Amino acid sequence: MSASDVQATEPSRRTPAVWGNVPQRNKNFTGRQALLDDLHRRMAADLSDVTAVLPHALHGYGGVGKTQLAVEYVYRYQHEYDLVWWVQADQGTVVRSTLAALAPRLGLSGHAAGRVDEAVAAVLDALRRGAPYERWLIVFDNADQPETLRGELLPHGPGHVLVTSRNYRWDGVADAVAVDVFSRAESLAFLTRRVPDIATADATRLAEALGDLPLALEQAGALQVETGMEAEIYLDLLEGETAKLLGEGGSADYPVPVAAAWSVSVSRLSAQLPDAMELLRRCAYFGEEPIPLDVLNRGRFVLGPPLRDTFSDPLKVGRAFRELGRYALARIDNHHKSLQVHRLIQLVIRKEVPDEEEPLIRHEVHLLLSATDPGDPDDTDNWPVYAELLPHVRPAGALECDDPQVRHLARNVVRYLYATGNYAASRAWADRALAEWQSVSGDADPDVLIMKRHKAGALRATGEFAEAYELSRSTLEPMRAILGDNHEETLILLNNHAADLRARGEFAAARRMDEDSLHRHRSVFGDHRRTFMSAGNLAEDYALTSDYRKARELDERTYRDRRDFYGREDHLEVLRTRSALARHIRHSGDYAQAYAEHERIREIYLDVVRRSVLDEDHPHVLQQAVELGVTRRLVGRHADALDLLRATYELSRGRFGEGHAETLPGAVALGNILLVAGDLDEAASLIDETVAQHGKALGSDHPLTYGCMINQSIARRRLGDVSGARAALDTALDGLCRRLWPEHHITLVCRVNLATTHAALGETERAWELGRDVLPHLRSGLGEDHPHTQICAVNLSLDLHALGREAEPGQTSEDSLARLRQKLGEDNPRVKEAAEGRRVELLFEPPPL
Repeated sequence: MSASDVQATEPSRRTPAVWGNVPQRNKNFTGRQALLDDLHRRMAADLSDVTAVLPHALHGYGGVGKTQLAVEYVYRYQHEYDLVWWVQADQGTVVRSTLAALAPRLGLSGHAAGRVDEAVAAVLDALRRGAPYERWLIVFDNADQPETLRGELLPHGPGHVLVTSRNYRWDGVADAVAVDVFSRAESLAFLTRRVPDIATADATRLAEALGDLPLALEQAGALQVETGMEAEIYLDLLEGETAKLLGEGGSADYPVPVAAAWSVSVSRLSAQLPDAMELLRRCAYFGEEPIPLDVLNRGRFVLGPPLRDTFSDPLKVGRAFRELGRYALARIDNHHKSLQVHRLIQLVIRKEVPDEEEPLIRHEVHLLLSATDPGDPDDTDNWPVYAELLPHVRPAGALECDDPQVRHLARNVVRYLYATGNYAASRAWADRALAEWQSVSGDADPDVLIMKRHKAGALRATGEFAEAYELSRSTLEPMRAILGDNHEETLILLNNHAADLRARGEFAAARRMDEDSLHRHRSVFGDHRRTFMSAGNLAEDYALTSDYRKARELDERTYRDRRDFYGREDHLEVLRTRSALARHIRHSGDYAQAYAEHERIREIYLDVVRRSVLDEDHPHVLQQAVELGVTRRLVGRHADALDLLRATYELSRGRFGEGHAETLPGAVALGNILLVAGDLDEAASLIDETVAQHGKALGSDHPLTYGCMINQSIARRRLGDVSGARAALDTALDGLCRRLWPEHHITLVCRVNLATTHAALGETERAWELGRDVLPHLRSGLGEDHPHTQICAVNLSLDLHALGREAEPGQTSEDSLARLRQKLGEDNPRVKEAAEGRRVELLFEPPPL
C-alpha cells in the first residue's frame, strides 16, 4: 500500500497539541506495512500495561529506511497522541537542548530560556507524570549508543519512546524491531510506484542488483525518472560501478549498492549540473542533521568561484537544491527550510574527494557556518540560530580550525551553551577547542586566552570555584600582556576574576580589583552595559566589606544611569540594580524604606512574570523575593515573610536543587523566619543544613559559612544547648577574624551574639566586656542610629544593670530603647523584646556573591 493510499484511508484525525521538529513526510513511502502494524501493536500494548517502561527501537544497518519508517509511523498515528517531539540523537548536546526546548510547551516556567540541565529534568518529570499530556511520543532518531540516552535522558511514563539506531545493542535495553532491507515484493512495489513505466523483469533485476536496499533503490528510481534512462542502460552502468568498487575492496562503512547507485547518479548529475555536485560535496562535511538553507545561501559571501557565482544567482541555487532532491541525493524539507544528506551518502562522497581537495572543502564549510553566526550568544533572539548551527560545528571540524572568524564562532557556541545553562557541554566544548588551539597556537594566543575565560565561567557556574579561580588567575596576566589592560576581553576577565575572589571570601581583594576595573570601564566604554555591570559588582564589594554608604551611593548612581540608558523602569537590568539598591538601604538600617522599595519592586517583577518576560522561578525573581522576605521579617511582618520565603524556597529547590548557590540564600532566610516564628525544631534542622551546604559549596573556612554558624548558635541556645551555642560562636568568631577582620560587620554581629551567650551562661562580666568593645565599632561603622548599634547598646545596658553599675550619661537603656523605637516603630518585635528587658539577637543573612 502506498503512502497516498494509506492517507486516503486514514480516518479524520485531530492534530497533536504539541508537534515539534518532525521531518517532512516522504510522499514516496511504500510498503513496510507489516513493520508498521507490528510497531503499532507493540506501542498499543503499552497502554494496557502500566508497568511498561521499555522504549521501542527500530534498528538495522544504514540505508534500510529506519528514519523514514519512524517518520511514516508518526504521521500515520499522530491522532493517537497529544504531543509528538522529534530529537536528533547522535550528539548528546543536541539531545539535551532539544528536550529542554520542550519545557515551555509543557507549561514549565523558567526553563526554556534558562538552564538546560534543569529544563531537561523538568521535562522528563512532566512526561513521567503525564502532566499536562499523558499521550506523548518522543522519537530519538539515530541514537548510536544506548548509554547516551539511558538513565538521565530517556523518558519514562504513560507515553511512548521510539528510537532509531544502527546499533544492535538496543536489543538488550528496548523492545527492538529489526528493520531489514525491503522484501522483494516491497522493492518491486517501490520501483513500480517510483518509475511507473518500468517492466516487472527490469524492476526485479534492479532490485536484485541493489540488494533490495531502500536507499539505493530510491537513488536508482530517482535517476531513471529524472533522466528517462532505460533500465537496461542503468543496469549496465550499475554493474560497472559495482565491479569497480569490489575491485577496490569496498568499504566497511557503507554497503556496495549504495556506493554503486550513488556513483551512477553522481556521474549524470556532474555532467548535467556540476554546481549541484559541488554543493553536495560541501554538504558531505556538515553533520548528519538537517542543514539550514540559510547557511548554504551564505555561500555567495564566503565561497570562491564558481560556487560563489552560483549562490549569487537565486535561480541557479534554487535549481541546485531541486536537483539534489530530485536525484534523491539529499532530502529537502520545505517545512523547516533545510537540506539533509544521508550519512551513508556523506561517507561515500567524502571517500571520493581527493586528499588535496578535502582541506579546502572542509574549510569552506567552516566559513559557511561562521558566516551564519549572529554574533551575540547572550541575546535570546539569537538562540534559535545557534541551535541550528550546533549540530554541525563539531562534525565539520570547526573546533580544529585556526581561522580567526571560525574560532570566533567556536567561542560563541561555547558561550551559547553557557547562556542556555548547558554548563557541562560548555566546558567540554571549551576543553576540546583548547586542546586543539593550544597545540597549534600555544598558550599565549589570544583565542586560547579568551577560550580559557569561557571555560572558567563554566567552571564557576557549576560550583567548581577553586578551579575557576586558578584558571582565571593564570589567564589574567598573559591577557593583560598580550591584549592590554583596557582590552574588552581583559576587562571582562577582570570582572570575572573578582567574582572568583568573592566566591573565595576574599572580599577586600575583590573590591580593589573591581575599583580598578570600574575606572577602566568608564574610560574605555563610558555609559555602557558593561560599565553598569562593573559598577554593580563594585557596589556588592562595598557591601561585603561593610561599607554600606558607598554601596548605596554607587547603586543610586547606577540605577539612575541604567534607567536613563534603557528608558524604562521594568528593564531587567534596571530592576536588578534597583533591587540591589533596596538591599543596601536595608543594610544601612533603613528597614522601613527598604521594605517599601522592595514591595514596589516585587510588583514590577510580578508584572514582568505575568507578561511572560521572566518566569516565576527565574533567578532574579527568586533573589528579589528572598530580599523582600528578609525585609518583611525586619519590619515585623512575620506571617507574610514566612509565606513568601517558604514558597520561594520551594521554587528554588525545584529549579536548582538542594545546596545550590542560588538556593542557599533562600534557605538561610527561611530558617531565620522559622526561628523568629518559634518553629524551633524545623528552624534548627534547616539552619544546620545551611551550615553544611555552605561548607560544601564554598568551603568550611569561608566567611559566609562562619556567618551561618551565627544563626546555628541562636537556634541551639533557644533549644537549651547554651554550651553548643557558645562553641559555634567561638568557631565562627575565630574564623571571621582570620578571614575578614575584627571590625567587619559580620564579625561584630558574631560578637554581639557571643555576648548574649555569655550572659545566658551567667558570665555577665564577659558579656559586658564584649558589648563594651563592640559598640564603638558599630557606631563608627554603621552609625549611631543603626538598629544593630542600638540593639548592642540595649544589651550592654542590661549587662550593666545586672552588674549593678551605672551607665554613662545619655547611654542608659531608656536612651537606646528610644532611639530603637524611633528607628523601627513601637510595634516592631525587636523593640518589644528590648522594652520587656530581654536581650535582642542579631541574625545573619548571606549577601549574594
